[in-house]
Amino acid sequence: MKTSHLRAWIFVHKWTSLISTLFLFMLCVTGLPLIFHEEIDAAFSDTAPLAASPVEALDDGTLLSFDAVLQTALAERPDERPLYMSFDIDEPVANVTTGKTAAVPDSEMSFFPIDRRYGEVVAPELAEEQSVMDFILRLHVDLLMGLPGMLFLGLMGFLFVVATISGIVLYAPFMARLRFGEIRRDRSARVKWTDYHNLIGIVTLAWALVVGTTGVINTLADPLTEIWQASELDTGTIANSGTAYTGKLASIDSALETARQEAPGQIIQFIAFPGVAYSNDQDMAIFLQGETELTRNMLTVVLINAATGKLEAVQEMPWYMKALLYSQPLHFGDYGGLPMKILWAIFDLALIFLLGSGLYLWKRKWTKRTVDLTETE
Repeated sequence: MKTSHLRAWIFVHKWTSLISTLFLFMLCVTGLPLIFHEEIDAAFSDTAPLAASPVEALDDGTLLSFDAVLQTALAERPDERPLYMSFDIDEPVANVTTGKTAAVPDSEMSFFPIDRRYGEVVAPELAEEQSVMDFILRLHVDLLMGLPGMLFLGLMGFLFVVATISGIVLYAPFMARLRFGEIRRDRSARVKWTDYHNLIGIVTLAWALVVGTTGVINTLADPLTEIWQASELDTGTIANSGTAYTGKLASIDSALETARQEAPGQIIQFIAFPGVAYSNDQDMAIFLQGETELTRNMLTVVLINAATGKLEAVQEMPWYMKALLYSQPLHFGDYGGLPMKILWAIFDLALIFLLGSGLYLWKRKWTKRTVDLTETE
Protein backbone atom coordinates (compact mmCIF):
# COMPACT_ATOMS: atom_id res chain seq x y z
CA MET A 1 0.00 0.00 0.00
CA LYS A 2 1.29 3.44 -0.88
CA THR A 3 2.31 5.65 2.01
CA SER A 4 -0.22 8.34 1.02
CA HIS A 5 -3.03 5.77 0.97
CA LEU A 6 -1.93 4.37 4.31
CA ARG A 7 -1.96 7.82 5.88
CA ALA A 8 -5.42 8.48 4.48
CA TRP A 9 -6.78 5.26 6.00
CA ILE A 10 -5.08 6.08 9.32
CA PHE A 11 -6.75 9.51 9.27
CA VAL A 12 -10.16 7.98 8.54
CA HIS A 13 -9.79 5.31 11.25
CA LYS A 14 -8.59 7.76 13.88
CA TRP A 15 -11.26 10.39 13.46
CA THR A 16 -14.25 8.15 12.84
CA SER A 17 -13.25 6.26 15.99
CA LEU A 18 -12.67 9.36 18.12
CA ILE A 19 -15.88 11.10 17.08
CA SER A 20 -18.07 8.08 17.81
CA THR A 21 -16.26 6.63 20.85
CA LEU A 22 -18.19 8.44 23.61
CA PHE A 23 -21.56 7.47 22.18
CA LEU A 24 -20.41 3.92 21.47
CA PHE A 25 -19.44 3.60 25.13
CA MET A 26 -22.98 4.61 26.07
CA LEU A 27 -24.48 2.19 23.55
CA CYS A 28 -22.31 -0.69 24.81
CA VAL A 29 -23.08 -0.01 28.48
CA THR A 30 -26.84 0.32 27.90
CA GLY A 31 -26.85 -2.51 25.37
CA LEU A 32 -25.43 -5.01 27.85
CA PRO A 33 -28.55 -5.23 30.10
CA LEU A 34 -30.81 -4.97 27.04
CA ILE A 35 -29.33 -8.22 25.71
CA PHE A 36 -30.86 -9.93 28.76
CA HIS A 37 -33.97 -7.76 28.99
CA GLU A 38 -36.34 -10.73 29.01
CA GLU A 39 -34.44 -12.48 31.81
CA ILE A 40 -34.13 -9.25 33.83
CA ASP A 41 -37.82 -8.40 33.43
CA ALA A 42 -38.78 -11.90 34.53
CA ALA A 43 -36.45 -11.81 37.55
CA PHE A 44 -37.74 -8.48 38.85
CA SER A 45 -41.38 -8.84 37.88
CA ASP A 46 -43.84 -8.68 40.78
CA THR A 47 -46.45 -10.51 38.74
CA ALA A 48 -46.85 -14.20 39.38
CA PRO A 49 -46.76 -16.17 36.12
CA LEU A 50 -50.01 -17.62 34.92
CA ALA A 51 -50.43 -21.32 34.45
CA ALA A 52 -49.26 -22.34 31.02
CA SER A 53 -52.04 -22.86 28.51
CA PRO A 54 -51.65 -24.57 25.11
CA VAL A 55 -52.29 -22.30 22.15
CA GLU A 56 -55.20 -24.53 21.07
CA ALA A 57 -56.98 -23.84 24.35
CA LEU A 58 -57.39 -20.18 23.41
CA ASP A 59 -60.13 -21.13 20.96
CA ASP A 60 -62.06 -23.76 22.91
CA GLY A 61 -64.89 -21.40 23.84
CA THR A 62 -64.12 -21.27 27.57
CA LEU A 63 -62.10 -18.07 27.43
CA LEU A 64 -63.14 -14.44 27.14
CA SER A 65 -63.61 -13.39 23.52
CA PHE A 66 -61.20 -10.84 22.08
CA ASP A 67 -64.08 -8.41 21.59
CA ALA A 68 -64.78 -8.67 25.32
CA VAL A 69 -61.07 -8.32 26.06
CA LEU A 70 -61.03 -4.99 24.23
CA GLN A 71 -64.10 -3.77 26.07
CA THR A 72 -62.49 -4.72 29.40
CA ALA A 73 -59.44 -2.59 28.56
CA LEU A 74 -61.53 0.35 27.35
CA ALA A 75 -63.55 0.23 30.56
CA GLU A 76 -60.30 1.04 32.37
CA ARG A 77 -59.68 4.02 30.06
CA PRO A 78 -63.06 5.14 28.67
CA ASP A 79 -61.53 8.33 27.27
CA GLU A 80 -58.95 6.45 25.17
CA ARG A 81 -59.06 4.52 21.89
CA PRO A 82 -57.56 1.12 21.05
CA LEU A 83 -54.12 1.21 19.43
CA TYR A 84 -52.77 -2.35 19.52
CA MET A 85 -53.68 -5.82 20.73
CA SER A 86 -51.03 -8.54 21.10
CA PHE A 87 -51.17 -12.12 22.30
CA ASP A 88 -49.16 -14.31 24.66
CA ILE A 89 -48.42 -17.69 23.11
CA ASP A 90 -48.01 -19.73 26.30
CA GLU A 91 -50.56 -17.97 28.52
CA PRO A 92 -54.26 -17.11 28.10
CA VAL A 93 -53.48 -13.38 28.05
CA ALA A 94 -54.27 -10.66 25.51
CA ASN A 95 -52.44 -7.34 25.82
CA VAL A 96 -54.29 -4.16 24.86
CA THR A 97 -52.58 -0.82 24.32
CA THR A 98 -54.72 2.33 24.34
CA GLY A 99 -54.13 6.06 24.01
CA LYS A 100 -56.02 9.34 23.77
CA THR A 101 -55.10 9.63 20.09
CA ALA A 102 -53.58 7.34 17.49
CA ALA A 103 -50.43 9.49 17.40
CA VAL A 104 -49.83 9.49 21.15
CA PRO A 105 -46.15 8.91 22.13
CA ASP A 106 -45.18 5.62 23.75
CA SER A 107 -44.75 7.28 27.16
CA GLU A 108 -48.45 8.27 27.19
CA MET A 109 -49.88 4.92 26.12
CA SER A 110 -51.76 2.67 28.55
CA PHE A 111 -51.01 -1.05 28.60
CA PHE A 112 -53.45 -3.69 29.87
CA PRO A 113 -52.56 -7.42 30.02
CA ILE A 114 -55.92 -9.18 30.43
CA ASP A 115 -56.34 -12.74 31.68
CA ARG A 116 -58.92 -14.28 29.36
CA ARG A 117 -59.93 -16.89 31.94
CA TYR A 118 -61.36 -14.33 34.36
CA GLY A 119 -61.60 -11.12 32.35
CA GLU A 120 -59.29 -9.35 34.77
CA VAL A 121 -56.42 -6.95 34.18
CA VAL A 122 -53.11 -8.50 35.25
CA ALA A 123 -50.74 -6.15 37.08
CA PRO A 124 -52.47 -2.89 36.09
CA GLU A 125 -49.57 -0.95 37.64
CA LEU A 126 -47.58 -1.77 34.50
CA ALA A 127 -49.73 0.74 32.67
CA GLU A 128 -48.65 3.51 35.03
CA GLU A 129 -44.98 2.99 35.70
CA GLN A 130 -41.98 3.08 33.44
CA SER A 131 -39.46 0.43 34.38
CA VAL A 132 -35.71 0.96 34.55
CA MET A 133 -35.34 -1.24 31.47
CA ASP A 134 -37.72 1.03 29.55
CA PHE A 135 -35.53 4.01 30.44
CA ILE A 136 -32.36 2.17 29.40
CA LEU A 137 -34.00 1.15 26.11
CA ARG A 138 -35.02 4.74 25.31
CA LEU A 139 -31.53 5.97 26.16
CA HIS A 140 -30.03 3.30 23.91
CA VAL A 141 -32.43 3.95 21.05
CA ASP A 142 -32.75 7.74 20.89
CA LEU A 143 -30.89 9.41 23.81
CA LEU A 144 -34.35 10.37 25.17
CA MET A 145 -34.64 12.78 22.21
CA GLY A 146 -36.99 10.95 19.85
CA LEU A 147 -36.30 10.85 16.11
CA PRO A 148 -33.44 13.44 16.16
CA GLY A 149 -31.66 11.30 18.76
CA MET A 150 -32.23 8.14 16.72
CA LEU A 151 -30.81 9.71 13.57
CA PHE A 152 -27.81 11.10 15.47
CA LEU A 153 -27.03 7.67 16.90
CA GLY A 154 -27.45 6.28 13.39
CA LEU A 155 -24.72 8.66 12.25
CA MET A 156 -22.49 7.52 15.11
CA GLY A 157 -23.18 3.91 14.14
CA PHE A 158 -22.23 4.67 10.55
CA LEU A 159 -18.94 6.20 11.73
CA PHE A 160 -18.33 3.06 13.79
CA VAL A 161 -18.86 0.86 10.72
CA VAL A 162 -16.43 3.05 8.74
CA ALA A 163 -13.92 2.84 11.61
CA THR A 164 -14.25 -0.95 11.59
CA ILE A 165 -13.73 -1.21 7.85
CA SER A 166 -10.73 1.14 7.95
CA GLY A 167 -9.33 -0.95 10.80
CA ILE A 168 -9.51 -4.02 8.54
CA VAL A 169 -7.57 -2.19 5.83
CA LEU A 170 -4.88 -1.12 8.31
CA TYR A 171 -4.62 -4.53 9.99
CA ALA A 172 -2.95 -6.33 7.05
CA PRO A 173 0.12 -4.06 6.64
CA PHE A 174 0.45 -3.67 10.40
CA MET A 175 0.53 -7.44 11.01
CA ALA A 176 2.69 -8.27 7.98
CA ARG A 177 5.71 -8.97 10.19
CA LEU A 178 3.89 -10.45 13.19
CA ARG A 179 2.15 -13.73 13.88
CA PHE A 180 -1.61 -13.63 14.31
CA GLY A 181 -2.49 -12.70 17.88
CA GLU A 182 1.11 -11.97 18.87
CA ILE A 183 1.49 -9.68 21.88
CA ARG A 184 4.91 -8.09 22.17
CA ARG A 185 5.15 -8.15 25.97
CA ASP A 186 8.84 -7.16 25.99
CA ARG A 187 8.09 -3.83 24.34
CA SER A 188 6.70 -0.58 25.74
CA ALA A 189 3.23 -0.30 27.26
CA ARG A 190 1.98 1.52 24.17
CA VAL A 191 3.14 -1.30 21.87
CA LYS A 192 1.50 -3.95 24.06
CA TRP A 193 -1.77 -2.00 24.14
CA THR A 194 -1.60 -1.62 20.37
CA ASP A 195 -1.25 -5.40 20.00
CA TYR A 196 -4.18 -6.02 22.35
CA HIS A 197 -6.25 -3.42 20.51
CA ASN A 198 -5.55 -5.01 17.12
CA LEU A 199 -6.21 -8.53 18.40
CA ILE A 200 -9.56 -7.67 19.98
CA GLY A 201 -10.49 -5.67 16.91
CA ILE A 202 -9.89 -8.50 14.44
CA VAL A 203 -11.54 -11.14 16.69
CA THR A 204 -14.70 -9.05 17.10
CA LEU A 205 -14.68 -7.92 13.47
CA ALA A 206 -17.67 -9.87 12.15
CA TRP A 207 -19.76 -9.18 15.25
CA ALA A 208 -18.92 -5.47 15.19
CA LEU A 209 -19.98 -5.17 11.55
CA VAL A 210 -23.23 -7.04 12.22
CA VAL A 211 -24.15 -5.05 15.33
CA GLY A 212 -23.03 -1.75 13.82
CA THR A 213 -24.93 -2.26 10.57
CA THR A 214 -28.11 -3.51 12.25
CA GLY A 215 -27.88 -0.63 14.72
CA VAL A 216 -27.81 1.88 11.87
CA ILE A 217 -30.79 0.17 10.22
CA ASN A 218 -32.72 0.23 13.50
CA THR A 219 -32.29 3.99 13.84
CA LEU A 220 -34.21 4.33 10.57
CA ALA A 221 -37.24 2.48 11.99
CA ASP A 222 -39.55 5.51 12.11
CA PRO A 223 -38.78 6.84 8.60
CA LEU A 224 -38.97 3.33 7.09
CA THR A 225 -42.29 2.67 8.82
CA GLU A 226 -43.70 5.96 7.53
CA ILE A 227 -42.57 5.12 3.98
CA TRP A 228 -44.14 1.67 4.28
CA GLN A 229 -47.37 3.08 5.67
CA ALA A 230 -47.65 5.67 2.89
CA SER A 231 -46.69 3.36 0.02
CA GLU A 232 -47.99 -0.07 1.09
CA LEU A 233 -50.66 0.35 3.76
CA ASP A 234 -52.29 3.53 2.48
CA THR A 235 -55.87 2.85 1.45
CA GLY A 236 -55.27 4.61 -1.85
CA THR A 237 -52.94 1.83 -3.01
CA ILE A 238 -55.26 -1.10 -2.33
CA ALA A 239 -58.76 -2.02 -3.42
CA ASN A 240 -60.41 -0.82 -0.22
CA SER A 241 -64.18 -0.84 0.11
CA GLY A 242 -64.02 2.80 1.16
CA THR A 243 -66.15 2.36 4.29
CA ALA A 244 -64.84 4.91 6.74
CA TYR A 245 -63.98 3.99 10.32
CA THR A 246 -66.01 6.12 12.73
CA GLY A 247 -64.86 4.55 15.99
CA LYS A 248 -67.10 1.47 16.08
CA LEU A 249 -65.09 -1.69 15.39
CA ALA A 250 -66.30 -4.80 13.64
CA SER A 251 -65.79 -8.09 15.48
CA ILE A 252 -62.14 -8.71 16.31
CA ASP A 253 -62.76 -12.44 16.70
CA SER A 254 -64.19 -12.66 13.18
CA ALA A 255 -61.28 -10.61 11.82
CA LEU A 256 -58.79 -12.96 13.45
CA GLU A 257 -60.54 -15.99 11.98
CA THR A 258 -60.36 -14.43 8.52
CA ALA A 259 -56.66 -13.74 8.99
CA ARG A 260 -56.02 -17.37 9.98
CA GLN A 261 -57.78 -18.58 6.84
CA GLU A 262 -55.78 -16.22 4.61
CA ALA A 263 -52.42 -17.14 6.18
CA PRO A 264 -52.67 -20.78 7.30
CA GLY A 265 -49.81 -22.18 9.34
CA GLN A 266 -48.82 -18.79 10.73
CA ILE A 267 -49.14 -17.37 14.22
CA ILE A 268 -51.03 -14.14 14.87
CA GLN A 269 -48.60 -11.68 16.41
CA PHE A 270 -50.59 -8.49 16.97
CA ILE A 271 -53.33 -6.22 15.68
CA ALA A 272 -52.75 -2.57 14.78
CA PHE A 273 -56.00 -0.63 14.94
CA PRO A 274 -56.87 2.22 12.54
CA GLY A 275 -54.71 5.34 12.60
CA VAL A 276 -51.53 3.98 14.18
CA ALA A 277 -48.16 3.70 12.44
CA TYR A 278 -48.60 0.05 11.51
CA SER A 279 -52.04 0.45 9.95
CA ASN A 280 -54.02 3.00 7.94
CA ASP A 281 -57.03 5.16 8.75
CA GLN A 282 -59.75 2.58 8.18
CA ASP A 283 -58.34 -0.92 8.56
CA MET A 284 -57.32 -3.32 11.27
CA ALA A 285 -53.87 -4.58 10.28
CA ILE A 286 -53.40 -8.13 11.57
CA PHE A 287 -49.77 -9.26 11.61
CA LEU A 288 -48.91 -12.95 11.38
CA GLN A 289 -45.47 -14.50 11.79
CA GLY A 290 -43.79 -17.80 10.98
CA GLU A 291 -43.60 -20.56 13.57
CA THR A 292 -39.82 -21.10 13.65
CA GLU A 293 -36.92 -18.99 14.92
CA LEU A 294 -35.84 -18.24 11.34
CA THR A 295 -39.31 -17.38 10.02
CA ARG A 296 -40.81 -15.54 12.96
CA ASN A 297 -39.77 -12.22 11.40
CA MET A 298 -41.28 -13.09 8.01
CA LEU A 299 -44.50 -11.18 8.57
CA THR A 300 -47.72 -11.24 6.60
CA VAL A 301 -50.22 -8.41 6.98
CA VAL A 302 -53.94 -9.05 6.61
CA LEU A 303 -55.97 -5.84 6.26
CA ILE A 304 -59.55 -6.03 7.53
CA ASN A 305 -61.91 -3.07 7.17
CA ALA A 306 -62.43 -1.90 10.75
CA ALA A 307 -66.04 -0.87 10.19
CA THR A 308 -67.36 -3.82 8.16
CA GLY A 309 -64.97 -6.67 8.95
CA LYS A 310 -64.45 -7.23 5.22
CA LEU A 311 -61.12 -8.56 3.97
CA GLU A 312 -59.31 -5.82 2.05
CA ALA A 313 -55.83 -7.15 1.27
CA VAL A 314 -53.10 -9.64 2.18
CA GLN A 315 -49.62 -8.17 1.92
CA GLU A 316 -46.05 -9.34 2.33
CA MET A 317 -43.63 -6.95 3.99
CA PRO A 318 -41.44 -4.98 1.52
CA TRP A 319 -37.70 -5.67 1.47
CA TYR A 320 -36.74 -2.65 3.57
CA MET A 321 -39.20 -3.57 6.32
CA LYS A 322 -37.92 -7.16 6.26
CA ALA A 323 -34.38 -5.79 6.70
CA LEU A 324 -35.59 -3.74 9.67
CA LEU A 325 -37.50 -6.62 11.27
CA TYR A 326 -34.55 -8.98 10.90
CA SER A 327 -32.03 -6.45 12.18
CA GLN A 328 -33.86 -5.68 15.42
CA PRO A 329 -33.53 -9.11 17.09
CA LEU A 330 -30.13 -9.73 15.49
CA HIS A 331 -28.83 -6.50 17.02
CA PHE A 332 -29.51 -7.84 20.54
CA GLY A 333 -28.75 -11.50 19.83
CA ASP A 334 -32.35 -12.68 20.17
CA TYR A 335 -32.14 -15.46 17.56
CA GLY A 336 -30.33 -18.22 19.45
CA GLY A 337 -31.66 -18.13 22.99
CA LEU A 338 -29.50 -17.66 26.09
CA PRO A 339 -26.24 -19.07 24.61
CA MET A 340 -26.29 -16.49 21.82
CA LYS A 341 -27.11 -13.73 24.30
CA ILE A 342 -24.11 -14.71 26.42
CA LEU A 343 -21.91 -14.64 23.31
CA TRP A 344 -23.29 -11.20 22.42
CA ALA A 345 -22.52 -9.98 25.96
CA ILE A 346 -18.91 -11.24 25.72
CA PHE A 347 -18.45 -9.40 22.43
CA ASP A 348 -20.05 -6.31 23.95
CA LEU A 349 -17.51 -6.31 26.78
CA ALA A 350 -14.73 -6.87 24.24
CA LEU A 351 -15.89 -3.82 22.31
CA ILE A 352 -15.82 -1.73 25.50
CA PHE A 353 -12.18 -2.82 25.94
CA LEU A 354 -11.50 -2.02 22.27
CA LEU A 355 -12.91 1.49 22.66
CA GLY A 356 -10.99 2.08 25.87
CA SER A 357 -7.71 0.84 24.45
CA GLY A 358 -8.15 2.97 21.35
CA LEU A 359 -8.76 6.04 23.49
CA TYR A 360 -5.70 5.19 25.63
CA LEU A 361 -3.47 4.82 22.56
CA TRP A 362 -4.65 8.14 21.14
CA LYS A 363 -4.07 9.86 24.49
CA ARG A 364 -0.55 8.40 24.78
CA LYS A 365 0.30 9.49 21.25
CA TRP A 366 -1.17 12.96 21.79
CA THR A 367 0.68 13.35 25.11
CA LYS A 368 3.96 12.26 23.53
CA ARG A 369 3.51 14.70 20.65
CA THR A 370 2.75 17.54 23.07
CA VAL A 371 5.85 16.74 25.12
CA ASP A 372 8.02 16.61 21.98
CA LEU A 373 6.73 19.98 20.81
CA THR A 374 7.35 21.51 24.23
CA GLU A 375 10.90 20.24 24.30
CA THR A 376 11.71 21.69 20.86
CA GLU A 377 10.51 25.17 21.76
